[in-house]
Parts: sequence; structure tokens; C-alpha cells
Amino acid sequence: MAEAVKKKVFDVKLFKRVFQFVKPYRRQFYWSIILAVLLAIFAPIRPLLIQVTIDAATGKAIRLPEWIQFLLFNPDMSDATRFIISVTIFQVVFLFIETGVRFVFSYMTALLGQSVVKDLRVTVYKKVMGLNLAQFDKTPIGTLTTRTINDIESINEIFSEGLIPIIADLLSIIFTLATMFWIDWRLTLISIIPFPILIIATYYFKESVNKSFIRVRNAVSSLNAFVQEHITGMQIVQAFAAEDREFNKFRRINKEHRNANVNAIFAYSVFFPVVEVVLAVSMGLLVWWIAGNRLDAGLLVAFILYLNQIFRPLRVIADKFNVIQMGMVSSERVFKVLDNDDMITYQGDHNPVQVNGKVEFKNVWFAYAEENYVLKDLSFVVKPGETVALVGHTGSGKTTIISLLNRLYHITKGEVKIDDVKIEEYKLDRLRSSVGVVLQDVFLFSGSVLDNITLRNPAITKEQVVEAAKMIGVHDFIMQLPGDYDYNVMERGSTLSLGQRQLLSFIRALLYNPSILILDEATSSIDTESEMLIQHAIDKLVSGRTSIIIAHRLSTIRKADKIIVLDKGEMKEAGTHDELLALGGFYAKLHNMQFERKRAFIA
Repeated sequence: MAEAVKKKVFDVKLFKRVFQFVKPYRRQFYWSIILAVLLAIFAPIRPLLIQVTIDAATGKAIRLPEWIQFLLFNPDMSDATRFIISVTIFQVVFLFIETGVRFVFSYMTALLGQSVVKDLRVTVYKKVMGLNLAQFDKTPIGTLTTRTINDIESINEIFSEGLIPIIADLLSIIFTLATMFWIDWRLTLISIIPFPILIIATYYFKESVNKSFIRVRNAVSSLNAFVQEHITGMQIVQAFAAEDREFNKFRRINKEHRNANVNAIFAYSVFFPVVEVVLAVSMGLLVWWIAGNRLDAGLLVAFILYLNQIFRPLRVIADKFNVIQMGMVSSERVFKVLDNDDMITYQGDHNPVQVNGKVEFKNVWFAYAEENYVLKDLSFVVKPGETVALVGHTGSGKTTIISLLNRLYHITKGEVKIDDVKIEEYKLDRLRSSVGVVLQDVFLFSGSVLDNITLRNPAITKEQVVEAAKMIGVHDFIMQLPGDYDYNVMERGSTLSLGQRQLLSFIRALLYNPSILILDEATSSIDTESEMLIQHAIDKLVSGRTSIIIAHRLSTIRKADKIIVLDKGEMKEAGTHDELLALGGFYAKLHNMQFERKRAFIA
């Protein structure tokens, strides 16, 4: 896997895609490059000034380039004391200027990286929100979280810690070496004799750390997915006493994460001492040559400073290359999300003022995976204002029907129409706002009761919420909560019972006043008292509105205008409650089975 990733690390096309997000911040990028060049020019100046200061103090003849003499305001080099004072004052001023430029450079590269991350994260999250539900069925939520948070943060480091800092470091090394060759090319060649050792060590260090970082990234993704999934399902883990087994799984994943990091740490532990040894050898050769040729002390000090200026960036430049590599690996993963075409790729512009509510399924086939069809050539019509019930065993395709009606999944074959218009022709927000859904498994977000009912829609006032709650008979229950409508239900509504969450979702559906109402097992998790409230609200809500009711409790759908009986994705029967009982077929068997179970339970 590491090799496969490695081949794509410096993919030019991928690099260009990353830089598409830099375009709005081109000015910052260009200024960062300019500052990098300026810092590289600054790099050899201070060692050179220290050299001439020592030369002046030891009575040696001073040789300065004209441009430096100009910067020093052409000092009198015949007076050593005045010259040293002038150079010292200039170095202090120069140090402040260099520090200021370095601060602006660091701030600008970090700002550039964060700006790119901001735009990229918004783009990725928008993409994720538009994906079909099939992608969430196949992809762990923790993996998508890693793509949106961790991987995008690595792309930030391409700019703040990788590309531009590497350019600055390389330019600094080049200018420093050029200055060294200008001062004494023989001494420079002697000093850099050990450099091939450093280049070889840098290459192996880069390769080793890169492989380790890829393992770390994969381990982080696995950890995120595992922890997110198991914290969400902690109730099941504890209810079945599976803590030890799941903990052992976590330990194995975490051990892989540790081993990957240890390998990287080992590479660092070997590389940095090698750099120090090479630097020591270079300085030893430097001292040996200067002593043998009786060169002056100023030259020795300057070259020691130059070598440090070369070795300091070399210590981290391999690491920065790895930062770029890992940023590119992360960008490849992020762009896989952006390139995912399993989403609503087409929506029409049909935006009617009023949706009457006629629903038609015509020869609909649907499969979640390949040819394993959940719905098979299904056809039925629901007239405007009609109440239709869908019944059947688990897995018969009832919930799939409402998912297709909302365009949460692509239809494999056939057509679904609302008011004789294909659902693909509707504007997506208009389509979904016309279909109200109360699901069996109610999801509530962390926040207040009011926020969960309105979904933070500013167009819905609190007065409207209270009115809807009173209509259903839930107002008194909400007022008993600490903070009433401002009560924080916590993540996934954990502080409320299943029945209470169902009631809140019913208010939500009522407020949006949909033309088509879908109740998916809306009373399955509710006690008798709550069910009476729901049934009362249902009677009001379905009046004059197209309603599709999915229920296992056949007693709740006696009043339906039509009952459609499904089995393994096919329609077996259709008719009223009395008609189907008289038919004595599939529905009658289901009804008799439930009636017998209920009678046995009471007995």
C-alpha cells in the first residue's frame, strides 16, 4: 500500500488541484515567496559582519562588498573602534528587521494554510451533505470525519510547514553556500566533504518516516471509525456485556497506531544524531584546514556560523518533505470524497406553488447492492388526500419506498411521480419540503427542544411551535421539562424517552405542513398514553392530506383508504381493511397472527 501511495505523492495533477484552492489567496502566496527570498538573502549577512568585526578587532585588513558598505553608511574602516561600533549598531537594527520579516513570513504562510483549509473543509462538508444515503451505508462515519478534519488539516501543513518553508530553507542554503564559496572556495569544499553522508541519511530517513506516517494515518482513520461507532452504540455494548471484547479490539487498533509512531520516532532518533556527527566532522575539517593554513579567527567563526545555518534547515528539511508527502496523501483521500459522484447529480426546476399530493410508483425496481432487489416491479397510485397504509414483514421494502420518494437513493429502474411529474424534475428542496416524515428511529441533535423542532429555521416562530404542541397535546409535557422549550435534549436526544422523541418529531412534521405525510412506524416505540396523543394528532394531520402510513400494528391502520400488502419487495394485495380480511389472503393471515399474539399476551 505504501508503494502505491508513494507513486502518487508527487502527482502533478493532484498538486494542481490542491493549488486551485490557493487561487483566491494568490497575493498571500506570492508575498510568502518574496519574503522567503528576502530571508534567504538575509541569511549570510550577520556571519559576514561578525567576521569583519573580529578582523577589525584583531587588526586584520577589512574587505567588505560595496553594497554592505552602503548599508553601513560607508563607515571609516581605518578606525577600528568606530567601525566596530557602527557594525554592532547595524547588527542590532538588522536583527530586529530580520525578526520582523520572519514573523510576517510565518504568519502569512500559516494564514494561507488556514484559509485554504477553511475553503476546502466547507467544500468537502457540502459534498458530504449532498451524497446519497448509500454512501453512508457503505462508509464508516469515523472515516468521513477523518477526511473532513484530520486529512484536511494535513493539507494545511503543505503551506504552513511544508512547501513554502522548504523553499525558504533551500534558498537560505544556496545563498549561504554561495557566500562561503565567494569568501574561500577551498575552505568551503573542505567543509562540505561529509555532505554525501548527510544526503544518504536524509533520503533513508525520509523514506522510513513516510512509510510510518502512512501507517499512522491509516491507524488514525481506524481509531476514529471504531471510537465513533462504539460510543454511539455504547448502550448495546454494555447491554450485552461486550465491554471486554470491544476493548480488546480497541487495544489492537491502538497498538498498531503506537507501533507506527514508534517506527517514526526511531527514524528521528537515528537521523538527528547522524546530522550532529556530520556537522562535527565538518567543523573538525574546518578547524584543521584553518589551523594548517594559518588563517584568521574571523574566518573560522564565520564559517562555523555558516555551517550551522546550513545544517539547521537540513535537520528538518527531510521532515518537511514528509509533511508535503503526507499532505498530498491526505489530499488524495479528500479528493476521493469530492470526486464521489454517488449523489443527486440532477434536479429539475419544477417548483410548484402547491403540491396536491398524488403519488405514483410505476414499475419501480431498486437494489441497495447490485442485483439484490429490494423492490421488484412495484406499481401503485395514491390519490391526493388519500391515506394509504403499507404493511408487510420486516425487509419487505416499506421503508425503502419512502426513501425513494424523498430521492435519498437513486431508483434503479422505473418511475416515481408526484402530481404526474417525475420526482427528478422537481427542485430538490421543494420536493423534500413537500414530504413530511416521522421516522421510527427519531434522531435529535444536541440543542434545545425548540431548535430540534424547528431545525433552526428562523421562519418558524416559537408561537407556532407552541400552537402545534398544543394541537398534539404535548405542550404540557414540554412545560414540565427544566427550561421547557429551551431544555437541552443532549446528543441524539439521550435525555428523553423514545416516546417523547417521537412526539417532538411529530410536532416537527406538523410545523412544516407537508402536502404528503409519511409515518414510518410512528407509534412503534410509544406507550399507550402517548399513542393516544399521536392517534389524535394523526386524525387531524391526515385530514385532506396525502398520507402514507407504515405500521406493524395493523390495528392502527383500520381507517386507511387503501392498504398495500408487500412481501419481498412485491405487492401481494391491495384494498381496504374489510376487503382484505374478506379476501382471506396474505393480509388476513398477518391480521390473525397479530390478533392471536395479542390475545395470548392478555391471557
